[in-house]
Amino acid sequence: MKYMDEYRDKRLVDQLVERIRSLSRTPVQLMEVCGGHTMSIQKFGIPSLLPETVRLVSGPGCPVCVTGRQFIDKAIAFARLNDVIITTFGDLIRVPGSTSSLEKEKAGGADIRIVYSVLDALQIALDHKDKQVIFLGIGFETTSPGSAAGIKKAAELCIPNFFLYSAHKVMPPAMRALIHEGIAISGFIAPGHVSTITGIAMYEEFPETFGVGCVVSGFEPVDLLQAVLMLVEQVESRRPKVEIQYKRAVRPEGNPKALQLLREVFEPQDDWWRGLGVLPGSGLKLKKAFQHFDAENEFAIDVEETREEKGCICGEVLKGLKQPGDCKLFGKACTPSDPAGACMVSNEGTCHAWYRYHRHG
Repeated sequence: MKYMDEYRDKRLVDQLVERIRSLSRTPVQLMEVCGGHTMSIQKFGIPSLLPETVRLVSGPGCPVCVTGRQFIDKAIAFARLNDVIITTFGDLIRVPGSTSSLEKEKAGGADIRIVYSVLDALQIALDHKDKQVIFLGIGFETTSPGSAAGIKKAAELCIPNFFLYSAHKVMPPAMRALIHEGIAISGFIAPGHVSTITGIAMYEEFPETFGVGCVVSGFEPVDLLQAVLMLVEQVESRRPKVEIQYKRAVRPEGNPKALQLLREVFEPQDDWWRGLGVLPGSGLKLKKAFQHFDAENEFAIDVEETREEKGCICGEVLKGLKQPGDCKLFGKACTPSDPAGACMVSNEGTCHAWYRYHRHG
């Protein structure tokens, strides 16, 4: 409790707000690219504390939100195969596909199980050697080392019935694409959990090439306000750079062991992002030595034609061009209990966060 009190101290919050208000002269638009930040910013009402010169917008920081419907459609096709068990994190099960969802397939009899780690999926494969177990790997650099560790373990134990269907992505190509599209970004609130793995070297190109600063932030009110202050200071001094606010968790070099594991198991591939399209080198696929664990290589499936939900503006929301309230479906045909788009499903989705914390405020 003392830990939480330290980073939610009203006196510190008031001091940071006052410093931001006194320093900020240049209008800035700051983008967070982390679903955890999106949720915290709305939960703690951070935008309401800031001056009119500082605007916060949400970017493509929610892995479930940026993953295309085709991934879900393929996962559904895998689930319909005989003797296949699908293992997945819970936030994927309700994401709408073109005509179904994993939740609906499970209700219809498909063997789909929610797991808390790839090790749970490996154990299911060991316990059910007569079944083919497919783990749906999703997430950025935070979760991909776990999938890599699972693949290495499967190789060491010679588990022949375990497979990965990967939607793992890396963050810098998306950040770069946003700038190339001309979206007004004065600075990035860089993801905390991702940066515990990667460190900060991957952000250096943004101040050096694009003149856009990055501050790696924690998730509490004091963290976020301090990160905003650091970015405002950069803008006002015209000295964009990479800084770490979240020093209690993030080291400049990141986690070398996790990075080595990623390099050993995965290699870059082009991948599709909602709102941004196909981004070169933005996805992760298994290297040749591990491709016999790749579900896409090992199973033949018929996948229905992918169809997006009409009227959903999730792609525009993920680019910071529109807010959830601009969507005609928001809060009506699209709610957390009956989501029409991916941004409403995940707890880290911008629409979900707005529905919970913003729409009545």
